[in-house]
Amino acid sequence: MRKKYQKITSLGVLFFVSVNVYAQTKDSIQVKTVDEIKITIGSRNKSRVATDTPVPVDVINIGSQSVLSPQMDLNQILNYAAPSFTSNSTTVADGTDHVDPAQLRGLGPDQVLVLLNGKRRHTSSLVNINGSPGRGSVGTDLNAIPAFAIERLEVLRDGASAQYGSDAIAGVINVIMKKNTNNLTAAITGGGFNSKGANDHRGGWDGGKYQVDLNYGAKLGATGFLNFTASFLNRGATGRAGTATGDIFNAYNAIEQRARENGVDINSLFGNINNTSNTQQIINYIHQYAPYVSYFNPAMLASIQNANTIPELQSILRADVTGNELSYRRLERNDFNMRVGQSKLGSGQFFMNSEFDISPSVRGYAFGGISYRQGNAAGFYRRPNQSRTPTSLYPNGFLPEIASDVIDLSLAAGFKGKIGKVSYDISNTFGQNTFDYTIKNTANASMLGSKKSEFRAGGLGFLQNTINADFDTKFDWLKGFNVAFGGEVRLERYKIENGEEASWALYDINGNIQTPGTSASLKPTDFMGATRPGGAQVFPGFRPENALKKGRSSVAAYLDTELDVTDRWLVSAALRYENYSDFGSTFNYKVATRYKLTNNINIRAAHSTGFRAPSLQQIYFNATATQFVGGTAYEVGTFSNDSNVANILGIPQLKQEESKSFSAGFTAKIPQANLTFTVDGYYIKIKSRVVLTDQFSRPVGTFPAGSPEYNLQQGFDQANANAATFFANAIDTQTKGIEGVISHRFKASEKVSLNSDLAVTVSKTNRVGDIKGSDVLINAGQINRYYSETSRVYLEEAVPRFKASLNNSLEFNNFSVLLRNVYFGKVTDPNTTDVNGDGVVDSNMINGQMVPTEHPVWAAKVIADLSIGYKFTKGFRVTIGANNLFDIYPDKNYGLRSLKVPSVDASGKPITSIDLSNQDQFIYSRNVSQFGMNGRFLFVRLNLSL
Repeated sequence: MRKKYQKITSLGVLFFVSVNVYAQTKDSIQVKTVDEIKITIGSRNKSRVATDTPVPVDVINIGSQSVLSPQMDLNQILNYAAPSFTSNSTTVADGTDHVDPAQLRGLGPDQVLVLLNGKRRHTSSLVNINGSPGRGSVGTDLNAIPAFAIERLEVLRDGASAQYGSDAIAGVINVIMKKNTNNLTAAITGGGFNSKGANDHRGGWDGGKYQVDLNYGAKLGATGFLNFTASFLNRGATGRAGTATGDIFNAYNAIEQRARENGVDINSLFGNINNTSNTQQIINYIHQYAPYVSYFNPAMLASIQNANTIPELQSILRADVTGNELSYRRLERNDFNMRVGQSKLGSGQFFMNSEFDISPSVRGYAFGGISYRQGNAAGFYRRPNQSRTPTSLYPNGFLPEIASDVIDLSLAAGFKGKIGKVSYDISNTFGQNTFDYTIKNTANASMLGSKKSEFRAGGLGFLQNTINADFDTKFDWLKGFNVAFGGEVRLERYKIENGEEASWALYDINGNIQTPGTSASLKPTDFMGATRPGGAQVFPGFRPENALKKGRSSVAAYLDTELDVTDRWLVSAALRYENYSDFGSTFNYKVATRYKLTNNINIRAAHSTGFRAPSLQQIYFNATATQFVGGTAYEVGTFSNDSNVANILGIPQLKQEESKSFSAGFTAKIPQANLTFTVDGYYIKIKSRVVLTDQFSRPVGTFPAGSPEYNLQQGFDQANANAATFFANAIDTQTKGIEGVISHRFKASEKVSLNSDLAVTVSKTNRVGDIKGSDVLINAGQINRYYSETSRVYLEEAVPRFKASLNNSLEFNNFSVLLRNVYFGKVTDPNTTDVNGDGVVDSNMINGQMVPTEHPVWAAKVIADLSIGYKFTKGFRVTIGANNLFDIYPDKNYGLRSLKVPSVDASGKPITSIDLSNQDQFIYSRNVSQFGMNGRFLFVRLNLSL
């Protein structure tokens, strides 16, 4: 296996990028070389084509993808079509279940800039604070744009902050919308997962997807157009959990169930089991109904009858009776499975693109759209023997659900023309994303006796408005000298809206909100004496203290030049100055060159500096959420950097990330063999990279009032949190990589052609230098929590370092065939046995054998796609096919790991083992996934063109 890997890596060093464009027509899927396509990104010289640029630009035609590709959303289309691009679908990750993080060159989702028709696209309002690649980042939601509205994508794989501003450290993705007129096209797609892992590994079908896409264009005047796209999707959930293991019912659950069946709710008699006036009545009811549990043996019944105090009964009734109680309640262990896999989703999208003549010399344009998505994802199952479950409401426990309403709006409008020899483009671009939460099938366990099962938990909002003035001209006195210049003003607003009180509040037994001074005797408990948590289970709502409205502005000016020094030698340079109202100014530059050794061989190189402004979401997001570590729930507060807790711990204010990048490569063509090659290597160094720290525990003990520890306790208590995380400019990183493609075009006749592309990317990101931690935390020995081993793995190894794709597209008479194999390299799971909170992975044993201190590594896999289309008429085509044809799954997760040295959790409870699969619910890792965990997807698609 190692030899094969080395061979493929060597091939990746030799070859890179497919620079061909697929163009769909009514009659066929034709192929055009990029030499015919004038690009709009990477160069402001409007006559420049992709093979002419000094930096790599990929052009991906989405029209052909909408015919043959098994993938249906933009993120997944790119994940399979562009090796440098990675997108991960997550599971049991709160809002991230509905917005897939996307990365370019292995850098963060917020280090790639997305443009729509050349105009800056706004980001999502959601910041990813859960366990998935891109943790701590805010990306652009590409799936908010319907793929059917897109003509092509231009992917600039090079630093471009000097040209386009913040975020363009890894590169730029420019989405070009359709412009066609007098043609109605439609695609109707239906499919589902037919897999051995479907329905929690019982096989069959699940996760049905049904999508309808419509596109129509009409002419406006003599040369203008108006193009509309509507897209509707319904997506079902998939189940990939194993059969639930572990304890579900204890003996007390059995007794309370028998009492309930006889009209008695024992739980209603106490709020705090350690301090109740109804103690004797509770004991009497337990004595009365224990004999109703038929499987209690005489010895146990005697023990119960002889126990006359709550502590004595607690000791006895902790006994696990899961098997017998499942049988009595006619339930199976599968009834307690979590919903692991693809979340439910319904969406409707409507987009428009237009250009029109305002006057003979001025042309106007407008484009944008609305996307509405309604998602439903589930969290960890709350079992009846847990303090988080009010069994009066849910006798068998419950699976809480996060329902999201995501609305994405955008509208850009402007006008362009020429004044003399100077072209101009003046525009205004507006974008807004809102993310509202409703928590369903849940409970606030501290609301004693409540039947409330649905909570409005609040939401997030992000607004961006950008004004651009762009100019460019060519100078006749200097052949091939193009100058572009302009300015930008950008306004951003971010908000958090709090949820209803019951969604976040922690109540005492009298229904009053708890304060740091609330007596322990007033805090609600379950029968076993465990304190009941507050807030809606799975996602406590945003508190009034979390609610905010913040904003900032920035202004920028740039100069971008290109000069053909000779017919063979091109030189370009760009400068950009940008000033932000919240952290000051930044100045960046870029220089690049391309030289034609021959008519068929180009060499090229570029150097640039770049920056990324910390997002408003990273600066101001603050909330408390329930997170599970090793199956144990923690209330984790994310504190903003201007909070008292952050100030006490010395967490500094966020500042911009700064980068330097270098790239070099070549392009080559062998016309006689219809072969095209490109190879590009790159190096990117980023200073002061923003990360989300790991969790810092609440100080334990009694401290004098006014001391830092006392004030920290107060801050934690006010947020109802027992752990804290922060955003911080913690590290410097470097990224190295090589990307390459070889493309071949073969045409036997007008009706027979074969196009093949082999694309490879190899990259590596790692931290360089020391961790830049708070002095307070460094002195306290907490540097490993500031940037932990888990954070390192997420940053460096959670996405494939090696990725390759081999695409073959065959046209034979009326048949079209797509055969694609994508090699997803190995990834490392950040899951660890660091249960004592010191940031260091503990030694462990598996199956009685010592295992070195390291993370699980999931092996590389090859995923095959096959689609076959047949054209019945010029306007009617049917395609059937499969993604993951051979039903490949990631490596299975580890089960229970025993710790060599017992540890303790955040509350001081001894831990001797940790279950990485959470009682067999995560058969496959939920932290990392090269290609998902859903198995084989089969589909049929009808394409109509009228």
